[in-house]
Amino acid sequence: MYNLYILYSVQYDRYYIGHSEVLASRLSRHNRGAVPSTKKYIPWSLVYFEEYESRAEASKRESEIKKKKSRKYIEYLVNGGGAGSHVPI
Repeated sequence: MYNLYILYSVQYDRYYIGHSEVLASRLSRHNRGAVPSTKKYIPWSLVYFEEYESRAEASKRESEIKKKKSRKYIEYLVNGGGAGSHVPI
């Protein structure tokens, strides 16, 4: 299984969208500073995820969300409007 995920940095009020096969280890990498694009905004909390059978499906969903370029849409998903799992902050 692959996951589309949304992370949130409370300190910087910033979202990050990505996908991964092993969500827990990926979140750990983000919070250790091992991901250059998110390093400046540590700490990150997982706030939303969706599960997919293949990496291609998860990657496609990630692209769909990013193409919208909409914080409002991300917050809609995070607040329970999507088909995935909301994770309370």
